[in-house]
Amino acid sequence: MTVTSTDGRTAETPSSRRSIDLDIQGMSCASCAARITKKLNKVGGVDATVNYATAKAHALAPAGVSSEDLIAVVENAGYGATIPTPDSTPVDRAAELRTRLIVSAIGSVPVIVVSMIPALQFPGWQWAALAITLPVVLWGGFPFHRAAWTNLKHGATTMDTLISMGSLAALIWSVWAMLFGHAGMIGMRHAASLTLTRQAAGSAIYLEAACGVITFILAGRYIEARSRREAGSALAALAKMGAKTVRILAEDGTERQAPIEALSVGDRFVVRPGEKVAADGVVVDGSSAVDASVVTGESVPVEVTPGTRVVGAAVNTSGRLVVEATAVGSDTQLSQIARLVEQAQVGRSATQDLADKVSAVFVPTVIALAILTLAVWLLIGQGATAAFTAAVAVLIIACPCALGLATPTALLAGTGRGARMGVLIRGPEALERAHRIDTVVMDKTGTVTTGRMSVAGMLDSSGQTMDDESAAQLLAVGAALEAGSEHPIGRAVVEDARRAGLGVPPVTGFEALAGAGVRAEMEGYTCLAGNPALMRDAGTDIPEALGEALEEAASQGRTVVMVAASGQLLGALLVADTVRDTSADAISRLRRAGVRTVLLTGDNEGAARHVAAQVGIDEVHADVRPADKLSVIEELQGQGRRVAMIGDGVNDAAALAGADLGVSMGSGTDVAIAASDITLTRGDLGLAVDALGLSRATLRTIHQNLFWAFAYNVVAIPVAALGYLNPMVAGAAMAFSSVFVVTNSLRLTRFHQKARAA
Repeated sequence: MTVTSTDGRTAETPSSRRSIDLDIQGMSCASCAARITKKLNKVGGVDATVNYATAKAHALAPAGVSSEDLIAVVENAGYGATIPTPDSTPVDRAAELRTRLIVSAIGSVPVIVVSMIPALQFPGWQWAALAITLPVVLWGGFPFHRAAWTNLKHGATTMDTLISMGSLAALIWSVWAMLFGHAGMIGMRHAASLTLTRQAAGSAIYLEAACGVITFILAGRYIEARSRREAGSALAALAKMGAKTVRILAEDGTERQAPIEALSVGDRFVVRPGEKVAADGVVVDGSSAVDASVVTGESVPVEVTPGTRVVGAAVNTSGRLVVEATAVGSDTQLSQIARLVEQAQVGRSATQDLADKVSAVFVPTVIALAILTLAVWLLIGQGATAAFTAAVAVLIIACPCALGLATPTALLAGTGRGARMGVLIRGPEALERAHRIDTVVMDKTGTVTTGRMSVAGMLDSSGQTMDDESAAQLLAVGAALEAGSEHPIGRAVVEDARRAGLGVPPVTGFEALAGAGVRAEMEGYTCLAGNPALMRDAGTDIPEALGEALEEAASQGRTVVMVAASGQLLGALLVADTVRDTSADAISRLRRAGVRTVLLTGDNEGAARHVAAQVGIDEVHADVRPADKLSVIEELQGQGRRVAMIGDGVNDAAALAGADLGVSMGSGTDVAIAASDITLTRGDLGLAVDALGLSRATLRTIHQNLFWAFAYNVVAIPVAALGYLNPMVAGAAMAFSSVFVVTNSLRLTRFHQKARAA
C-alpha cells in the first residue's frame, strides 16, 4: 500500500517495509552477530537478523530507513557493513587464520617445550623464548585483541576478552619479571616441581601459556572458519546453473549468439538439443521433451509443444525449440529459488557457539575473581607485587587452552568417522540441531527413488503382467524401435534391454514422431512405439482391460510406452523412477526411533502416495512447487516440530536451508549439497539415520570436552588466587586438559551405528 504526500512524492505506509541485505565485516563470534542484531532492531520499524555463518544481515525496513542508515548503525556498533556486490569475491577468513596458525604453531612449539622441560633450558633460554613469543601473542593473537577491544568499547565481554587478557597478562607479567625481577637472569630455570609452593613474585614467567593459548584457539577458529566458508556456496552453485549465453532469434529468422544479459522479456530464443533453456518462457515453435528435474523435481521429462511453459536452466533433451521469454534475470524461477535459499540462510537464527554461551557468565566471573584476589592480597598486607602476581595468575590459568581444541577435535574425529561411513557433517550448529530432530521430510526423486528411469513392468493386451519370455521379446522390440531416439524414456528402454543382455533386431526407416513416439520398419513390418494416443491415431485397438491397467499405472506416476507391429498391439512397457533398495529399511529405522516421516514432492498425488506406501512413509505432500517447499517446512516447524529435510535437487535448496537440519544426497546437485548441513556421499537413505546417530554422539563428546576444558580452570583458579600457581603447575594443567580433550574426541573414531533391520 502507498500514499502520496503533499509534495507529490509516493511513500510507503508504516505497515509496508522493504528488504535490505548487508555484508557484515569484523564479526569474530556468534555474540557479535547477536549484538549487531540488537542494534539494528532498535531502529524504528526495522526487523533484522544477522547470520554469523554467512556474515550477512537481512532487514525489513520502513521507507524512511535507507541502507546507509543501517550501515551507520553497524559501524557505530564497531563493525563494518557494505551493500552486497553480486560478483564480489568473499573474503577468505580461513586463509588468513591459516597463515596466523602456521606462524604461531612454529613459534609456540619450541617455547612450550623449553619452558616445560628444565633439561632443555640453556643459558638465556627465556630471552629467546620471549623473542619468539612476542610475534605469536601480538600478531598471531591480533584478531582476539581487536575483538576484545571492540567488545570493551561497548561494555561487553566474550571469550575473546578472556583470551586477549590471559595471553597479554602472561606476556606482560613475564616481561616485567624478566626486566625488573629475577626471571631475566642468565642461568634461570623453571624448577621441575608440580608441588603447590609459593613462588617469588619476580621469578615466574608464563611465556608457554601465552603462546599455547593463542595457538590452540587459532587452530580451533581456523577449523571453524574453514567449515563456515561453505555456508554461502549454495548461491554460487545456483548462479552457475543458469545458461551463460543465449541464441536470440531475429525477426528475419537469423540466430544471434549473445550473453544472457542481452535477453529481454518478449525476445524469442532458440534452444537446441542438449542445451539449457536460457530463461522462463513459453514455447512458440517446435516440440521436445524437457528435463526440468533439477529445478522442479519432476522425475519424468515433460513433453513440450507450442504454448507450453518452460523454466530457465531446464535441459532440452531432443527437438529444436523456439521460446518467447516471459521472465529474465532476477525474475526467473531459478533466481527466485536463489533468493529463497539466501533468505532461509540469513533468516535462520545462528546457533550460539557453545563456548560463547558459557563465556557470558565465565568471563566476567574470572575478571571479578582477579580483581577480588588483588584486593584481598592488598588488604592482608602482602604487598603490591605479591597481589599483582596472584591476580595475574588467576587470569592466566583461567584462560582455557583446551577450549581451542574442545569443539574442533570432536568435529574432526566425528566428521572423519562420518566420512568413512559416507556422512559429511558441516559443523557444530548441525550437530546441535540433529539431536533434537523429531520429523524427517524427504524429497521423492533422487532421495527415496533412484532418480533414473527404468522399465518397471510390462503388460500384455489383456492388461496382465507378461511372463519372462514374452517380456524379453517385447523389451527387445521396444529397444530396437527406441534405439534411434533421443528421448529419455526411449533411452531408459534401450538401457534396460542392454542390461538384460537382449539381442536387439535391426530397424530401417526410423522416424521420431514429436510428442508421440517413434516409427520404424522391422523385418518387413511397420512398427510403432509410443503413447496410447499414437496407437489410436494409427488405428490400433486398445482393449478395455489394458486401458484400465494403463490408467492405474499412470496414476502411480508411470509412463506408458506401447508397442505395435502392422496394427497389432504387442504390449505395453511401463517406465518409472524406481525406489531405492535401502529406502524401506531406512524409513523403518526412523519410525522405530520415534521420528515421523514426511514425503514432499513436486510429482503428482498418485505417484507420491504409491511410493510412500511402498516404503512406509507416514505423511505425503504432493504437487508442491519449489517455492512452496519451504512453506511446508515452516508450517511443520510452526506445529512445534524439529524438522530435518532430505533432498538432492535445486528445487530442494530453499527447504534444505530453512529446515532445522538440511541433509543432501551426494548424488544430487551442488546447490542442494551447498545448502545442507549434512551430506550423504552415497545414494543411500539409510545413511541419514546413521548421520543422526553420529551427530548425537559427536555433540555429546563436544559437551564433555567443554565441561572439562572449563572444569580444570575452575579447580585451578583457587590455587592461583592463593599464590600457589608455579609455572610447572600451569603448564601441566594446560597439557592435561588438552590431552584429555583430544583423547576423549578420538573415541568417536570407533563409533558404530546399531545394526540395520534385516
